[in-house]
Amino acid sequence: MMKLTAEKLGQFKDQLLAGNALREDGSRVRITVHMGTCGIASGAKEVMDALREEIAASARKDILVNPSGCMGLCSREPLVTVECIGQEPIKYQYMDAEKTKLVFREHVLNGKVHLPFVLARGTEISD
Repeated sequence: MMKLTAEKLGQFKDQLLAGNALREDGSRVRITVHMGTCGIASGAKEVMDALREEIAASARKDILVNPSGCMGLCSREPLVTVECIGQEPIKYQYMDAEKTKLVFREHVLNGKVHLPFVLARGTEISD
């Protein structure tokens, strides 16, 4: 069995994070709509529909939208996570179709985080 050093652990972390990089599938932006039962009941389907409309209207091919399950923050639903290459992920709360369109245009298309709807920045992975 190989001895695990701090350097090897750091290399492993870098490989793991690189394996999850957006670049793998050509996407520069990944948007996750949290669609557990609580999210759907709060309007996540309408949020997903609004995102799909905005992506189609933008004609961008480098934006990936994924549904996911509940984040465990039911009182903040619908939740949307936006991940852009070179930026920390941003979790938006209390989303609806209009807020989603605004976030899409400001954050996804223009790179400006829309602070009024931000719940959290970053990931759960610590350094």
